Amino acid sequence: MTTPAGQNAPEVVTFGETMGALRARGPLKLGGDLGLSVAGAESNVAIGLARLGHQVRWAGRVGADELGDLVLRTLRAEGVDTSHAAVDDTGRPTGLLLTEPRLGTLTRVSYYRSGSAGSALAPADVLPALAPGTRILHLTGITPALSATAAGAALAAATAAHEAGTTVCLDVNYRSRLWSGERARTALRPLLAHTDLLIASEDELPLVLEHPDVPEPEAVRTLLATGVAEVVVKRGARGASVFTADATTDRAARKVNAVDLVGAGDAFVAGYLSGLLLDADVPARLYRAVTTAAFAVATRGDWEGLPSRHELTLLDEPDGTTVR
Repeated sequence: MTTPAGQNAPEVVTFGETMGALRARGPLKLGGDLGLSVAGAESNVAIGLARLGHQVRWAGRVGADELGDLVLRTLRAEGVDTSHAAVDDTGRPTGLLLTEPRLGTLTRVSYYRSGSAGSALAPADVLPALAPGTRILHLTGITPALSATAAGAALAAATAAHEAGTTVCLDVNYRSRLWSGERARTALRPLLAHTDLLIASEDELPLVLEHPDVPEPEAVRTLLATGVAEVVVKRGARGASVFTADATTDRAARKVNAVDLVGAGDAFVAGYLSGLLLDADVPARLYRAVTTAAFAVATRGDWEGLPSRHELTLLDEPDGTTVR
């Protein structure tokens, strides 16, 4: 594992597919204006961590096209290290997603990522991004869904990081439009042997279990028995729980007016990993996680509303406050 000359090892390394994101204001079939940005679960976490003052490296592949330029330009502008990002020279395009609001905070997402540059991710793209001194490798269950080579990259990176003593964080982040639950279980279970921190929503826990039809307490005990040190269960508007061998810690969600739920899970992960990097205890990590998630749901976009470190206390201000 190497670090380019003159660069410090990042605190966090993550990789995956970041796409161009077209966001509609209403149903796509009715036409209208679309706003252009970028989005990807791993890069959302990277941006969230960078805004909180951490050194983060994102590795991945983008097309040799305008959307690929936009992805790299956006990440660099947000302070994310893209020195190990690759531009695909084979004609594969940067992936694309479209989002449309449908009912209240319910959003429909359509993907155009088959045959994309990001789906061609391979171990050789990500292993060089790991460096001695990296504290956390962050993975999601989205990357293995993209292709066999991308699944191989996730397993190779998790194995190398775990052997090097780097904390491996796996966010299940299931996408039903990318693969079935059975395919997800087959690909994700081998990662558990190298995972220190598992993050999942309540309905995602069965995707990493050999026997999925078990109640949550038994599922958590099984995961901890495999060697996972912490299991974090996201409960949406009801907050989250952290399970370790010694204790269970619960935290309610922060109360905000929900505008857009897309990206809330990634914001939560960024907050939790930030607390971990600061050596905070579990209650403090959870507090930071539900706070960053609250910023996400109270603003539109996957990552645009995420807070900087000095903005974390804004939610403690009375409603209607003007900060001068």
